[in-house]
Amino acid sequence: MGTQCTSPGHGRCASVFVNLPPQLYRELFSQPSDAALRSLADVTFRDDDRKLTSSELAALMPGYDAVITGWGTPTFTAEVLDAADRLRIIAHSAGSVRSMVPIEVLDRGISVTHAAVALAPAVAEMAMLLVMLGLRHVQRYDRALKSGSAWEGQKAFGPPFELRGQRVGVISASYVGRHFIGLMRAMKCDIWVYDPYLSEEQATALGVTRVPLHDLMAQCPIVSIHAPSTPETHRMLGQAEFALMPDGALLVNTARSWMTDEDALLAELRTGRISAALDVFDTEPLPLDSPFRQLDNVILTPHVAGASVQARFRQGETIVAELTRFFSGEALAFEVTRERYAILA
Repeated sequence: MGTQCTSPGHGRCASVFVNLPPQLYRELFSQPSDAALRSLADVTFRDDDRKLTSSELAALMPGYDAVITGWGTPTFTAEVLDAADRLRIIAHSAGSVRSMVPIEVLDRGISVTHAAVALAPAVAEMAMLLVMLGLRHVQRYDRALKSGSAWEGQKAFGPPFELRGQRVGVISASYVGRHFIGLMRAMKCDIWVYDPYLSEEQATALGVTRVPLHDLMAQCPIVSIHAPSTPETHRMLGQAEFALMPDGALLVNTARSWMTDEDALLAELRTGRISAALDVFDTEPLPLDSPFRQLDNVILTPHVAGASVQARFRQGETIVAELTRFFSGEALAFEVTRERYAILA
């Protein structure tokens, strides 16, 4: 289905293909965002919920200046790019783009932008929630009371701690990492960051202390992972790093399990020496027989840190704003440049 743009002053009306299943489009684009997109360009929508192959996408691409992509969009292969005879911009309504957009896209002069920033507040808020639940053992009390255990009181699962004033280690000052840092600063925390791409000037502006990874793991009782999935972050946390964590430390991962050696983490958690809150796993959905399901010192959530109504609508708002900038000749706010491409998830 196509809709004709009505805004004056655009010259030839830009043509946009929305490669999102209808249900997902409705979740991401509020009525105001939908209206803004339709006024901006001549928009064509998908009318089915199938996951397309790259060859099927190639057949749909001719004649469009822009394509809006999302979760499940196939890779932009050479076949797709050859068919995209007018394509000038790919606007990804989610965060991770590298598996979908090869570097050849940039070689052809096609701009790429994404909505990772829209997800960051939701993920950061979830990470903060998991930290607070872990420090106060809320999930353990809940399980105990629901299972019929006696009224054990505050000493049943170890001493409870407040978040305020704690030293918190943040792995990566990414979009999410920076939002999480803001929340931790509001709680008067002493924030240590490991991020090889963070300059001293940027650290000062954020109000954090840059430290090596081993120092962070050894001296922070709370560690929250916010790094992207890149070759250099693969299994960056293994047996040696987990062994450095202080007794009673809490590890929170709302990013990707890519960064952790899951077997080494499981072994450390089984000792009961540390605890964790995990939203991501090597195998998803998490198998029913996963040993993580048996550990009382682990909070488990099913990869939902970024899932909120507000985050979904921010994704759509971000994409409409980026396309508005692009078609107006303005610089993109979240462009995937060559420099950024190397460190993106």
